[in-house]
Amino acid sequence: MNRFLVLPRDPQGAWDDVSPAEMQRIVEKYVAWGDGLRSAGKMETGEKLRDGEGKVLRGEGEALAVSDGPFAEAKEVVGGFWILQARDLEEATELVADCPHLAFGSLELRAIESAGAPAA
Repeated sequence: MNRFLVLPRDPQGAWDDVSPAEMQRIVEKYVAWGDGLRSAGKMETGEKLRDGEGKVLRGEGEALAVSDGPFAEAKEVVGGFWILQARDLEEATELVADCPHLAFGSLELRAIESAGAPAA
């Protein structure tokens, strides 16, 4: 079985006008979707990332540049992640085709390449 990373991307401000009641309904859709994948043995894990908490790190020669972020200059923000198990990219695509996130943003689906175990 292969592993796939799913990154939900939100357009900046996508959630600004969502009422608490509507947000609760949306969260319930995400929970039901994730529960279905977990029950089928297809989801390893998934987490929402905290809004507004993080750092952006860049190498500048031998120095490390650290800034707060990501912020509004980004057109899209990664809101979390899921790791799925599937035979191949086609099956992984089918697994996320009904993800509730697609009503609000986009999903990036990437195969995870195993780095392998270190030599003993």
